[in-house]
Amino acid sequence: MDQPVINQFIFTVKDRCKVCYTCVRECPAKAIKIINGQAEIIPSRCISCGNCVKVCSREAKMFTFAIDKVKKLLREEKEVAAIVAPSIAAEFTDISDYYAFVGMIRALGFKYVNEVAFGAELVAHKYQELLQKNPERSYISTSCPSIVNFVEKHHPQIIEALAPVVSPMVATAKVLKKMHGEDIKIVFIGPCIAKKGEAVRDEFNGLIDEVISFIELRRMFSEKGVTQDNVEPSDFDTPAAGRGAVFPISGGMLQTVNLEEDYISGEIVVAEGRQDIIEVLREFEEGYLEAKLFDLLCCNGCINGPGMSHKQQFFNKRKSISNFAKRKFDKLDVKEWEKNLNTYLQLDLSRSYIPDDQRFPNPPNSEEIRGVLKNLGKELPEDELNCGACGYDTCYDHAVAILKGIAETEMCLPYTIDKLHEYIKELDISNKKLESTQAALKQSEKLASMGQLAAGIAHEVNNPLGVVIMYSHILLDEVEENSPIHRDLKLIVEQADRCKKIVGGLLNFARKSKVSINQINVNQLVKDSLRTLVLPPNIKMVTQTRTNDPMVECDHDQMVQVFANLFKNAIDAMPGGGTLKVTIDDHAHGNEVQFEVSDSGSGISLENQEKMFEPFFTTKENGKGTGLGLPIIYGIVKMHRGNIKVESNNDPDKGDTGTTFFVSIPRKSASAKEENLSVA
Repeated sequence: MDQPVINQFIFTVKDRCKVCYTCVRECPAKAIKIINGQAEIIPSRCISCGNCVKVCSREAKMFTFAIDKVKKLLREEKEVAAIVAPSIAAEFTDISDYYAFVGMIRALGFKYVNEVAFGAELVAHKYQELLQKNPERSYISTSCPSIVNFVEKHHPQIIEALAPVVSPMVATAKVLKKMHGEDIKIVFIGPCIAKKGEAVRDEFNGLIDEVISFIELRRMFSEKGVTQDNVEPSDFDTPAAGRGAVFPISGGMLQTVNLEEDYISGEIVVAEGRQDIIEVLREFEEGYLEAKLFDLLCCNGCINGPGMSHKQQFFNKRKSISNFAKRKFDKLDVKEWEKNLNTYLQLDLSRSYIPDDQRFPNPPNSEEIRGVLKNLGKELPEDELNCGACGYDTCYDHAVAILKGIAETEMCLPYTIDKLHEYIKELDISNKKLESTQAALKQSEKLASMGQLAAGIAHEVNNPLGVVIMYSHILLDEVEENSPIHRDLKLIVEQADRCKKIVGGLLNFARKSKVSINQINVNQLVKDSLRTLVLPPNIKMVTQTRTNDPMVECDHDQMVQVFANLFKNAIDAMPGGGTLKVTIDDHAHGNEVQFEVSDSGSGISLENQEKMFEPFFTTKENGKGTGLGLPIIYGIVKMHRGNIKVESNNDPDKGDTGTTFFVSIPRKSASAKEENLSVA
């Protein structure tokens, strides 16, 4: 687990973070940066509001615990007071009565247990005095330390509008110091993380010794085995609080001193939650809002603070607070309360503020922003979806954050999806190329092994076959044509010659050949190939050249052999006539020429397509083909560092039948092509 830096009260557990950008979206100060796909808090910009802690379902955002420090304090100090925020009624709904709750805190070792609600009442009266003495001024409430941090760090221009009044926590601490002396140690217990930062401000040095959340308090109860059934119930220590118990709900401070938010006069504005406080502070800074008091809470009331462990519904929490306040007020000794209130209102409850400008210097210009948006695929304003998936409200804000170095382009979901589709397409192309290469390698290995076998067989058969051919020809010449054995001898000669052709084909297939490279015109290559065969009258020949450069470096004779064989096979596939089409085009790669030889014959089955380059495989009738033509073609094309593939349809239901061979060879020959290479 990552350790937080000094005065950084919220930190990221990187192993749990799944980078969903929820914390980015919920951070009002935009104090979270995404770097290398990892969410990190920027301590200098953080206002400790804890929104990121509340919204992270993975618990990847955590805050520092002070349980061990509080335990040490309780062990070493004689007088330790617990001052408890009025949100307890919304947190500890599982405890039947607040008397039992107070008894549980005393059981941990605290000598005094006081209500921060009394300090809230002091603060509320100070606000009332402030508004009466300075009716021309506008003030921002400062009970919420996150609001104070927000103004100091991100709106320093309006820092003078912060009310110079301490928070209820500090006011309560000052009361206890006055009552029990400066040596008393004080621990604040509440729902707020930002209070941890407020307590260590230099201005309040020595007032608050430690701050723990309700979550930490529950853990302390659990560790010590403290329950409402094994403690002695007791009441809060004096001074008792009255209406201050409603302070943690929205507008609670106003109700404490019977002030109201008047929508007609607009003298008091109440706002809570991330979105509202951002808007109020921005509009106030820009001069659009005029009011006497802006009562702001960073959370939706302190009852929704990040230090709360109870997850019950919001309005249920409000009801719990109201019921608690009513029970307290019904038992209140009003005269004693008024006496204490008047006494401690004499305390100095003023404070000051220090600007800590964390705004980014040199804001990006519109041209830079448009450049980032363009990189994200947002060429036009209508391309800006403003979907918020990146954690920013608009695509414009995301682009600004990228330029500030706190966001990445990959945070944009539509952009990432588009990129993913591109990668999938590229991967699909790569996979197809790999499959093709693997098939070619497999075919080459097969042909190489067959070539070695064929060469051995051919050489062994060639010598006795030569003797058979020679003597059969001698005998045929010596026998008269009208002799009864002439026909038999002629058949022997014909079949022996056929065997010679087969053996010759085997040698051509297996031999090592030298490629003689020359500049050849592709049109001339096709013409020379056509001269080697007779085109039947029922076959229509179509030649189309679409290449810009008709010159290619190749071995003329061997490539003529390639195309002559392909043309012959195409003609044989159309015994009833058809069209033989030859198309010469530039290959998609640009540095190759592609020849397409198409026929309108019956087509080749998929099963036969997989075996057609194997030696001796043929679909022709016995005696009509040796099955060596295509393997030799394959070898010659590969020897030229080219490729050959076939597309065929033999099913009329799927469209026109026919076969097309695609032969591609490089325009420029490498020196390696002039070396002795195996056709196989």
